[in-house]
Amino acid sequence: MLKEIENRRSVRKYLNKKVEKEKLVQLLESARLAPSGSNTQPWTFLIIESEDMKEKLSIADHHQKWMMTAPIFIVCVADIRYRIPMDIQVRLDENSSEPELKQIIRDTAIAMGHLLLEAEHLGLATCWTAWFEQDDVRPILNIPDDKYVCGIITLGYGDEAPKQRPRKAMEEIVRYEKW
Repeated sequence: MLKEIENRRSVRKYLNKKVEKEKLVQLLESARLAPSGSNTQPWTFLIIESEDMKEKLSIADHHQKWMMTAPIFIVCVADIRYRIPMDIQVRLDENSSEPELKQIIRDTAIAMGHLLLEAEHLGLATCWTAWFEQDDVRPILNIPDDKYVCGIITLGYGDEAPKQRPRKAMEEIVRYEKW
């Protein structure tokens, strides 16, 4: 697994090549199996392949035109209803203060990480994007106000090989017993 972790890059240019359904299913299985707090599994993944929907999402995601080269977008949505009952009114956005929002974002991010690494393992390329506001991206996909879009992952066969970016030394990021 360390090989996939070392090799994974954010790719922003894709080949015009369809992703095999078996590979897509395997990616989604890797995300489905991710751990979550209290085993809530608060995620939903929307698979977007139509050019029209991809264009609308890329515009909402800060007009990132490069996204259109990816054959698939995976919209990763966290559902607070796994933590807050339906009878409690809640609307989520970037300024929401509900502590449960942090929990569902954390859990969905773990599943997204699994997906990114499984894609690398299968010879696919990805980029996690999130340069959008909830109010811009949710209406495109009819996502209710009590759900939070954690990111859009572009997926396909990479047409570039970005170099590894600098990483901090182990001594900078690890402490033992106390700060």
